[in-house]
Amino acid sequence: MLAIHSMNDASEMSLQLDSTLQELPIWEIQIELNLPGNTLIKAFEAETLLPGIILTKNRYFVGMISRQRFFEHMSRPYSFGLFSMRPIETLYNFLQPEVSVFDQDMTIVEATQAALQRSPALVYEPIIIRTQSGKYGIIDFHQLLLANSQIHALTLTQLQRVEEQSELAKAGFRDLKKNYSRLLQNEKMASLGQLVAGIAHEINNPVNFIAGNLVHALEYIDDLCDLINLYRQHYPQPVEEIAHAIAQNEFEFMMSDLPRLLTSMKTGCGRIDQIVRSLRNFSRLDESDKKTVDLHEGIDSVLLILQSRLKPHHQHPGIRIIKEYGNIPPVDCYPGLLNQVFMNLIANAIDALEESMSNSPESLTQPQIQIRTESMNNQQIMIRIADNGPGIPEDVKTRLFDPFFTTKPVGKGTGLGLSICHQIIVEKHRGQIYCVSTVGRGAEFIIHIPNGQ
Repeated sequence: MLAIHSMNDASEMSLQLDSTLQELPIWEIQIELNLPGNTLIKAFEAETLLPGIILTKNRYFVGMISRQRFFEHMSRPYSFGLFSMRPIETLYNFLQPEVSVFDQDMTIVEATQAALQRSPALVYEPIIIRTQSGKYGIIDFHQLLLANSQIHALTLTQLQRVEEQSELAKAGFRDLKKNYSRLLQNEKMASLGQLVAGIAHEINNPVNFIAGNLVHALEYIDDLCDLINLYRQHYPQPVEEIAHAIAQNEFEFMMSDLPRLLTSMKTGCGRIDQIVRSLRNFSRLDESDKKTVDLHEGIDSVLLILQSRLKPHHQHPGIRIIKEYGNIPPVDCYPGLLNQVFMNLIANAIDALEESMSNSPESLTQPQIQIRTESMNNQQIMIRIADNGPGIPEDVKTRLFDPFFTTKPVGKGTGLGLSICHQIIVEKHRGQIYCVSTVGRGAEFIIHIPNGQ
């Protein structure tokens, strides 16, 4: 009795990583043991690709004989004459072939591994699969290897795809983390700008009140002084009580010092007014539109805010600021963002100088920061911020603008300052920023900003 099932080549099947044996081409040719041996010859000749035949007795499974084992034995002397006309059971009992029986739900990968672990004599023999209903079929070992190779290739493809997706996910996470940190930093700087603007506004009101009244106070004092001098001309000899009061209150010194005192107060109000204007200039951090501004005003505003760190304190001699401003035109830019760049670069220079002074106070006679600006053919503005600190090693210099890279101790640096500077200059202003440094001879950051004027 012959029955053939599912004879597609395994290489043409759409297998999955968890495909099982029942998805492979299965031969279900069965022959009863009581039939003569030449029945096997006819069956193998009728199906040239038939790997083996299932042997049954009274329709019950007994075993399997493979094409290779059958013809190998029948080609021996006298075997054909001895077994061709006798029942197949005689040949089967003589050969007693070993068979491998796997369940149909066994995965192809597991079945291939189990088949390859058989003895060398059986490694290329077909395997028998058993269905849940108790039926049996034969799978060619060559088809099993083809299926395993297809699954192997599929595994590599999916592994590569997962790896690529993983790299994309990692890159996406890094970008998301970097953008979040930048947004957080920008939000902090914008909040600082709003805070500074609020302080400047609150200071401005009482200062304007004092400055406005000082003008009248100076006039009143001048008038009073003139009136007193007039009294002294017409009444040169005051009564004893007035003469005693004049001597006790040092009237002559009061009369000479009072105008100077009020003039000094007026100068102080002017200084406060200058500070307020600088704070307002720096508070442009939260502005999002481009504006045409004088970059020198932004740099001066930053220096004013950092003034307390530049003054001498403790055993530090203070930091000298050298400004060499060139004749540069107003620049079309995002002024608040550029103020943030100036703040980061100058603050970093101060950090480097303070660290150098703390580690080796004798190494710097006069710490200094030099700020130079220059117009290049009226098409580009160059800003150079240099210090005479310890300098930056080459291996550190190559990573200066990497996000989250910092050489500062934990808690003192986030590694975002220079990365944000790079983003502001390169991405927002289509400019350039780079560092020139030699260890022991300071560091200089150079900025090029195209001017769209």
